Amino acid sequence: MRENEAAEADRATEVVPPIEPRAAWRVRTIRIIEHGLLEVTFMDETVGTVDMRPLLTGAGVVGTVFEPLRDSSLFARASVHLGAVEWPGEIDLAPDAMYEEIRAHGHWILN
Repeated sequence: MRENEAAEADRATEVVPPIEPRAAWRVRTIRIIEHGLLEVTFMDETVGTVDMRPLLTGAGVVGTVFEPLRDSSLFARASVHLGAVEWPGEIDLAPDAMYEEIRAHGHWILN
């Protein structure tokens, strides 16, 4: 490896602009209301809630990718990445499905 190769590779973030999702169904921001309950705002300013409490308290969550979110400290680490709500451990929510439910009902209840 040439001496400058590593330095050149590290500069990629300086050259490439960050990806900015623009589709209406992409999530812009989230706010954690309480453990299991999020408020989401989409790119087109649609706002609604995502209620994961029935899922997280139900027996059906055991053994699924969402089971770790029963831990409130992990749930609190929710963030928006590339227009989707995600948590550490490759846990995320489908923004298009979330958008459709919120547009239709004002909320999305996962159970």
